[in-house]
Amino acid sequence: MSTATVMFHTAIAETRGLSAVESKVLDYLARFGPQTPKDLAQLSGLAPASVTAMIDRLERKGIVNRERHPDDRRKVLIALDQAAIASGLHLWDHLVKGMYELCDRYTDDELRTIIGFAQAATALTHESTAKLTASGSEATNE
Repeated sequence: MSTATVMFHTAIAETRGLSAVESKVLDYLARFGPQTPKDLAQLSGLAPASVTAMIDRLERKGIVNRERHPDDRRKVLIALDQAAIASGLHLWDHLVKGMYELCDRYTDDELRTIIGFAQAATALTHESTAKLTASGSEATNE
């Protein structure tokens, strides 16, 4: 399922003229709302300079905007351009419709079990990713 999901997200990204990494950073913005470049670097595990270059590319593509931070005028928030995002929502129609139909095949208790497993697997994957990225080359020597 992970491979199929990565391939679907890659196809969505390519359709929109995005790299896979750009697409995933946009996912962070969609999930967590506007973020500072520093926050995006921490969320993604990317180097701050890489995040800055990516923000520049996404801004040129009209997908994100830089906005003043409401509490600290020295900071900038990166926010999704809602019109640009809305223009690509139709790309998800088939998958979303199919997922609703798939969920209808299961009882609420079965869905709770599936959701519990998916949440635990996601947490383990996130933890494993953090371990690899936090220790750099040391992680490959364990």
